[in-house]
Amino acid sequence: MDLSPAAATRPDGKALAATATTVVLWASAFVSIRSAADHFGPGALSLGRLATGSVVLLALLLYRREGLPPKAAWPGIVASGVLWFGLYTVAIHWGERLVDAGTAAMVVALGPVLIALLSSRLLHEGLPRRLVGGLAVSFAGALVVGVSMSGGGGGSVGGILLCVLAAVTYAAGVVLQKPALRHASPLQVTAFSCATGAVVCLPFAPQLVSQLAAAPLDAGLNVLYLGLFPTALAFTAWAYALARTSAAKLGATTYAVPALVVLMSWAVLGELPRPLAFAGGALCLAGVALSRRG
Repeated sequence: MDLSPAAATRPDGKALAATATTVVLWASAFVSIRSAADHFGPGALSLGRLATGSVVLLALLLYRREGLPPKAAWPGIVASGVLWFGLYTVAIHWGERLVDAGTAAMVVALGPVLIALLSSRLLHEGLPRRLVGGLAVSFAGALVVGVSMSGGGGGSVGGILLCVLAAVTYAAGVVLQKPALRHASPLQVTAFSCATGAVVCLPFAPQLVSQLAAAPLDAGLNVLYLGLFPTALAFTAWAYALARTSAAKLGATTYAVPALVVLMSWAVLGELPRPLAFAGGALCLAGVALSRRG
């Protein structure tokens, strides 16, 4: 995979593979987080995965001798690192502890819609009718999946607000990352954004150390998995794809994540989904297909 900034001007089929890699790994993160959440607090888990991802990405950056990003890329890198890698990660980990999974899924589903609106306004990408239609279909599917997963209690107001914060910081981070990719490679942008997010989470370092010492081996391995794959690999693949397509269209593909989470929870955790969840997942995928047309 060519990670140089010059490659961003040469569209190729690898962008689709990168998008698929991101979606699958982000879906797997929900299953892994479920396993690690009993042993790590939201901030400690965020720092653990971001620190792991930063070490791997910065080592790869040194190996490839790509060096520091150009000065013009740094505003987007820092903003994306603070908002998306740092605040979003803590907010979503924390919010999912205070509300049921269905409520969290429905609130965070606002993210791709906000990406489309922000990218249209700030990046002047426009809103094609097929994209708007796809977003509407997928958003309806995410609501159906959320209702099927909801325990009925919803959760605390604080938990819902944290999920709203997660959706907003995710959308803002994606839109702010796009300009940085005009000046730096996907690997440079991802590595230094991830490192910025890790710095934001440093106040949780004492908690991470104490919880790592007390956690069983499988929980510690889950933190490593989250850092290596859903963070380091998936975010780099995302940046690679983002450099080659619009933020709104790429954001719409993340609606495939709820459908995959339903299937992975069934396969890995033995959680039998309700028929409504399958219907919602099908709607999510149909909306993604519609948004990618043309």
